[in-house]
Amino acid sequence: MESQNKEVDALVQKITGLHAAISKLPSLSPCPDVNALFTDLVTACVPPSPVDVTKLGPEAQEMREGLIRLCSEAEGKLEAHYSDMLAAFDNPLDHLGMFPYYSNYINLSKLEYELLARYVPGGIAPARVAFIGSGPLPFSSFVLAARHLPDTMFDNYDLCAAANDRASKLFRADKGVGARMSFHTADVADLRGELAAYDVVFLAALVGMAAEEKAKVIAHLGAHMADGAALVVRSAHGARGFLYPIVDPEDIGRGGFEVLAVCHPDDDVVNSVIIACKSNDVHADGLQNGRGRHARGTAPVVSPPCRFGEMVADLTKKREEFANAEVAF
Repeated sequence: MESQNKEVDALVQKITGLHAAISKLPSLSPCPDVNALFTDLVTACVPPSPVDVTKLGPEAQEMREGLIRLCSEAEGKLEAHYSDMLAAFDNPLDHLGMFPYYSNYINLSKLEYELLARYVPGGIAPARVAFIGSGPLPFSSFVLAARHLPDTMFDNYDLCAAANDRASKLFRADKGVGARMSFHTADVADLRGELAAYDVVFLAALVGMAAEEKAKVIAHLGAHMADGAALVVRSAHGARGFLYPIVDPEDIGRGGFEVLAVCHPDDDVVNSVIIACKSNDVHADGLQNGRGRHARGTAPVVSPPCRFGEMVADLTKKREEFANAEVAF
């Protein structure tokens, strides 16, 4: 226990130092200094760790919340930068591998599809899917559409009109997957009747960054999604909670869903994945009456085998890619 406490203290101290350095940057737009600091941050956070970030003291919690918002801003700028680069090609979809973390999206989307296929009753063959928080690089929707759901229509929602404009340009030359993609500028809180049309709704990790914001979004989805529809929520676990918000499965249950599975990858897929199903037993206000699986017991936790050695090698490769791509900035 003492050794674990020392490990946690050392990690928090390291993350606090990185947060201070990132906070001093004049801009979070991609450049060598920004790339180096965020690569160091990810390298520190992805290995398995005994830290429970939800139990940190007030000062560390405040630091963590600020760091997640900085990560969100930097991620948005990085994606916008690469979206503009890709849009310069005649067919942007042929060059998606330029993005340093594209393989992560491939692996995350594969994991989400496999979890849906395994745990959603009756399997998964959705006619329509919504992705909430798709951003300027809608890799998740593209990978799912191109590799796993060849007959599914995808509606991508984002608050930012500029992000949607960038995203739509990536599909301008594609008559296959592009014909199944649409982009909408909207706040999820303003979506109501539309949500009932979807068989699956994906909720991006950075939609609702504070716990209460996330719970409010989930309750809204629970109030308006169709009975039996699946919800995929991206979360975080362990030290990865310094990078992304952690979603409590109980909040998903209270939002009107039956939690079917929780997966905490320990490889280069940074996000945890929670699979849930809209319960038939929901009040008009979107709150479940307590008879869902979340109330009966713990949802199954699925943890893929650890690939730590490969993960470290992959992070080293990404650091080299950023260094070699310095001229692009």
